[in-house]
Amino acid sequence: MQLNFISNQSVASQSGQSLPVMDPSDGQIFDHIQRSNAQDIDHAVQAARQCFQGPWALINAAERGRLLMQLSAKVLEHAEELSALEQRDCGKPTQQARADARALARYFEFYAGACDKFHGQTIPYQNGYSVLTWREPHGVTGHIIPWNYPMQIFGRSVGGALAAGNVCVVKPAEDACLSLIRVAQLAAEVGFPAGAINIVTGLGHEVGDALARHPGVDHISFTGSPTVGTLIQQVAAERHCPVTLELGGKSPQIIFADADLDAAIPVVINAIVQNSGQTCSAGSRVLIERAIYEPLLERLGQAFSKLRVGPAAMDLSLGPLIRASQKQRVEGFLAQAKADGIATVARGVVVDQAPASGFYQAPVLLRDVPVDHRVAQEEVFGPVLSAMCFEGEDQAASLANATEFGLVAGVWTRDGARQFRMARRLRSGQVFINNYGAGGGVELPFGGVKSSGYGREKGLEALLGFTTLKTVAILHG
Repeated sequence: MQLNFISNQSVASQSGQSLPVMDPSDGQIFDHIQRSNAQDIDHAVQAARQCFQGPWALINAAERGRLLMQLSAKVLEHAEELSALEQRDCGKPTQQARADARALARYFEFYAGACDKFHGQTIPYQNGYSVLTWREPHGVTGHIIPWNYPMQIFGRSVGGALAAGNVCVVKPAEDACLSLIRVAQLAAEVGFPAGAINIVTGLGHEVGDALARHPGVDHISFTGSPTVGTLIQQVAAERHCPVTLELGGKSPQIIFADADLDAAIPVVINAIVQNSGQTCSAGSRVLIERAIYEPLLERLGQAFSKLRVGPAAMDLSLGPLIRASQKQRVEGFLAQAKADGIATVARGVVVDQAPASGFYQAPVLLRDVPVDHRVAQEEVFGPVLSAMCFEGEDQAASLANATEFGLVAGVWTRDGARQFRMARRLRSGQVFINNYGAGGGVELPFGGVKSSGYGREKGLEALLGFTTLKTVAILHG
């Protein structure tokens, strides 16, 4: 039985209730977490506030950096333990789970170095005045973490908040809590004061809602669906609480005829099958210039047919989806596509060793997908790649921008001028030229436009969102 972690102590929920933890690879329950409630959130927020006003206020920026660096080292020391927790909790193949643990350590390392290098400014003003600005932490920040990348999103969100001088109350997704509870315990071991990092588990409509509504929370970071993001905004607006929202995407990969196809193909494949397609920035649409449409589809189809799906421990191309309802959601998109006459180019294979009780979905490549079709417009959150044909830059940009989302885009072309033209025209928070994702890019500001949300996490830009600006004007004559 997993307990909440509040004020550096493992504590049971006030509700006395629990929730099952299921292994997506076989659908079996192997642990339980707390089904917390508003009382537990209040307990965590009070602990965080006491920390912020007490011991945390006495820790200067350089010391915060040392603590984060020690936590980074501790994560690396326990990387196998953390990746094993993430693998069983989320169904991630071994290499993906290990990469997530390394990424978590890197986030803490990056923000450790940023703590004492985040400066204000002086402003030239009227004679007799000295005017300066400085950045101040919000105070208690609330973090609602999704189930697809618990460790990575914890690192980019909580790491930035701590570096900026905040203290944190974290509500993980009920499907994926175990690694984050352990990280909070490791933080206590390296010397983070009681109340700096608090973990409260439970259901979104109970615990997440209570966290968003709590008057003691000064800023909210949320990663999840646009529907829930809207609810978070509405609740936060009632008390004028600032929010940072990352709400998913329907990201295009645009491949021109002059592209290096040998370089592009494995990246395009990985961008949709990584984490079984359960990635906000998944490259779920591939836009191909007409001159190479058929030959490139053939090559992509050959690559898809070689993909293998199986239990996380087998470390294949893909693991299972997170839960039965997610599998049903993906199957619903594919059934609709088939009913509407959308052709399948190729699909991968679920291996025989995959338990029938697991939540497996073979990756699927669809062709000639109409731009207004549901599978081209909505976030499937599964390994489904929709191929479309275009002629020229104008149509490519039009198709790429023709969804409500705007998180990430990829452009593949050797033409340097076209690279810049397309980057300018795409309505997207990130644009990658002849690559996709830049290897994770802890240093690179991340966030979207339109229904993909607003605000930025990752990189130094995140520290702006996790602080408020104060202007000081001194009249000295």
